[in-house]
Amino acid sequence: MAHGHRILAAGGTILRPAAALGAAVKTKNQARTLRQSSHANPLTLALLALLLLAAMCGSCMVGAVDFSWGEVWHSAIFLQLRLPRVLMSVVVGAVLSVCGAAYQSIFRNPLTDPYVLGVSSGASLGAAVAILLGLEAYLWGVGGMALAAALATVWLIYRIASIGNRMHTTTLLLTGVCLTLLISAAISFLMVMNQEKMDSIIFWTMGSFASAGWSDVAVVTPVAVAGIGVVLYHARELNLLLAGSEAARSMGVEVERLKRTLLLFTTLMVAFAVSASGVIGFVGLIVPHAVRLVAGPDNRRVVPYSMLCGALFVLVCDTLARCLLRPSELPVGSLTSMVGAPLFIYLLYKNKRSY
Repeated sequence: MAHGHRILAAGGTILRPAAALGAAVKTKNQARTLRQSSHANPLTLALLALLLLAAMCGSCMVGAVDFSWGEVWHSAIFLQLRLPRVLMSVVVGAVLSVCGAAYQSIFRNPLTDPYVLGVSSGASLGAAVAILLGLEAYLWGVGGMALAAALATVWLIYRIASIGNRMHTTTLLLTGVCLTLLISAAISFLMVMNQEKMDSIIFWTMGSFASAGWSDVAVVTPVAVAGIGVVLYHARELNLLLAGSEAARSMGVEVERLKRTLLLFTTLMVAFAVSASGVIGFVGLIVPHAVRLVAGPDNRRVVPYSMLCGALFVLVCDTLARCLLRPSELPVGSLTSMVGAPLFIYLLYKNKRSY
């Protein structure tokens, strides 16, 4: 630069030394503020948990067949169908919301969702192949193929985007978008060539808990508990990532190791969730975003609040999905999108000056 009087800031903006120093101080002050901010309010967590429990009890009593509180405990429909479905919707809602909160901090982008790395597209391709092969009759036939394809897709994206031991987040996102488009084209081709199976594939890709059973709960829940625990444990480090990788390193965070750990566990959670429920959109995007607008950016609040709010949101949407057109039901993903998309547009419009 001319006589050393200017330097380049992030993004290529030319700053004079005083301005650059001010930007650096602001970044470090932001990191320090996030590190020292408060944890989640226990009373708020308790109220959200009670609200979720009440919603679970109410959801168990309504559907194609309604039950009174006294009848529900003696019903085979409740024990074998409705209870595992309610538990599955809660687990998947919590997973998608927590993963959305983590991804938005890792990539420093509030518009990032849990499917950005190709998990949903890979799972959809695996499910489509399983449906075409007639594996629906086998336990975890479709889910197992969806899980394997989702993990294989994300592994491929990681391999393409990694340079040595470092992962370039921009390359990771772009690779995920490109591979998602490629896989979507492949799924469309499969559906056109096998139109008799098209309805089954489309219904799976729109998300549903209609086939959720105790085996799904038993497989997905341990992965969800472990993954959410890891994200909660690293919530303070996620705060520091919001201020940038360099600021986080200056605060003692092993940035690359943290990103690899969180991306591994969040990807596993999303892959298992999608393999059991199909693709449920907007949950991981809208819930953490809405929580941040109310509770602030500290992930020690955002993550636990998102976990409970996401579980409640998906549970309510699934309850409506099986009650609005009973005895038929809607795909729950269509309802989450119908509610989430307008709400997200409203939030963006209301807060557009902050972006």
